[in-house]
Amino acid sequence: MGNAFALYARPEVTPDPRKEPAFDPQMGFPNGRKERVMIATEAEMQSAKLAQEDRDFCAHKLLKYRACRSDKFPWVYKCHHEKHEYMTCEYEDYVLRMKEYERERRLMERAERIRHRQQLAA
Repeated sequence: MGNAFALYARPEVTPDPRKEPAFDPQMGFPNGRKERVMIATEAEMQSAKLAQEDRDFCAHKLLKYRACRSDKFPWVYKCHHEKHEYMTCEYEDYVLRMKEYERERRLMERAERIRHRQQLAA
């Protein structure tokens, strides 16, 4: 709900999560950043019939968890380790996306402050 309110409060400094970042992702990282790579291939995800919303950077862990559940059925509780790995991956992905959102928001606010100062100076 906080993000929805921010859209009305200050839309000029609120990033749209559906769009590409407005700033260079390498900005502020002198040695660069490690690129995230998909481990599960598109063919694997299609053959497993993963829904579109599940095709993220944790898809390989989800495939492993689902395979374990089908192998160990009806004793699916034996797949708790795979489930924990998948849920941890999803949480870490969420945290990373929120950090990226916050970084973009702060850079937008910084650009707005600089623009405002330049207008006052002119």
